[in-house]
Amino acid sequence: MPETFKRIACVGEAMIELSLGASEGAARVGYAGDTLNTAIYLRRLLPEDYEVEFVSAVGVDPLSDRMLAFIESEGVGVAHMRRHPDRIPGLYAITTDDAGERSFTYWRSASAARTLFADDGGETFAALSRFDLVYFSAITLAILSPAQRADLFAWIDGFRAAGGKVAFDSNFRPKLWENLATAQKDVEIAWRKCDIAFPSVDDEMDLFGDADAEAVMQRFEGYGVPYGALKRGGEGPLPIGVSLDTPNSYRMVDKVVDTTAAGDSFIGGFLSQYAQGAGIGAALLAGHECAARVITCPGAIIPKEIWNAGA
Repeated sequence: MPETFKRIACVGEAMIELSLGASEGAARVGYAGDTLNTAIYLRRLLPEDYEVEFVSAVGVDPLSDRMLAFIESEGVGVAHMRRHPDRIPGLYAITTDDAGERSFTYWRSASAARTLFADDGGETFAALSRFDLVYFSAITLAILSPAQRADLFAWIDGFRAAGGKVAFDSNFRPKLWENLATAQKDVEIAWRKCDIAFPSVDDEMDLFGDADAEAVMQRFEGYGVPYGALKRGGEGPLPIGVSLDTPNSYRMVDKVVDTTAAGDSFIGGFLSQYAQGAGIGAALLAGHECAARVITCPGAIIPKEIWNAGA
């Protein structure tokens, strides 16, 4: 019987999202963040008896309250969220060009999420230990202090030794890191410690200087990552660590509106199949299909009424 993972935690930063329209004064307010986006799409795609939890830190302000209410409205658990008495969530604004490519402006340097594993993180790590699968990203790493990163890596070793699975996504944002060398070092540590890898070809080329997708795949062979997918946008993903018996065929999207959560939603789709014991082919297809839906709508999270209508 295939192995299944019914308790999944997504760890990272939730932010206030402003999607800027073409006209002055038009902006849509939402709540998003790479690992939160993944948690929401994963929850939408999994059966009800699966548990998806978002683990982060927010403030005690009204916007934090609204954010938690939004997350809970998606069926994602927030039982292990830390509430910082003096900090608030970060904020970012999205501007999108005619081709659907987005650019970001951030206000997050003092966000509550940066304290997620502060004070040795014992309470948060204890909460995470009850899950079957824990997912985090390079953004999760980047917002942490060096000491918090070291504590997280040490906890991962024990979690995996006890049978837990770890998934990791690149999501390289240069401005969040102290310097390139630190980003390279810590992201490589994460790749070597994960069970499921979700590198993006663009991120890996930017971070490690790989020439192309083939070079990325060769480097990952050296890491010994047992499972995962190399995200390549419209070209479709490549399997990592395993082979496809029959090549997949991936549909193209005619009109790309907004690529904001393309990679995050891919991971949600992929993990929705992986968690239920499906093979790599089904996981890759589910990831690509979820991302293909998401990039036809503005913002990171498709409104539920549009999602349920099959957009």
